[in-house]
Amino acid sequence: MAAKQRSVSATWQGGYRCEVQAGEFTFTIDEPVEAGGTNQGPQPTEVLLASVASCFTLALSYAARKRELELTHLGVEATGIYDGPRFSAIEIAADVGCDPSEHERLISIAERVCYVTNTIKGTPPITISTINPRLTDLQPKSTIRNEHKG
Repeated sequence: MAAKQRSVSATWQGGYRCEVQAGEFTFTIDEPVEAGGTNQGPQPTEVLLASVASCFTLALSYAARKRELELTHLGVEATGIYDGPRFSAIEIAADVGCDPSEHERLISIAERVCYVTNTIKGTPPITISTINPRLTDLQPKSTIRNEHKG
């Protein structure tokens, strides 16, 4: 059985801005003006942290349902500690609206089922390749030659 996959795509819109297509949703990623962007969307690192916070929120909600606990509220904040061009650490703070004696168990369950934090903790290999554009997108048809020189 083939492994399940999920893909999103980003298309450069000029400067430090791109448009991201994720399933049926399209959104803009940008840098702030002081970093040379136009501030028309969150920064890539903010989207990474948003992925951590939102996935862990949903994982905690799942854990509470599994334990048949009713939550009065639930919020998660993810903070990245910059170290050059990367985060050296990501801190997660959860505000879980239930009996505090349940917090440790809920967090334990959430840690097991949160795809985003599990992915980051596992540091998967990243493979980078280029996609060769079709020559017809780059040149008028009358000048395209498919010559092989060996």
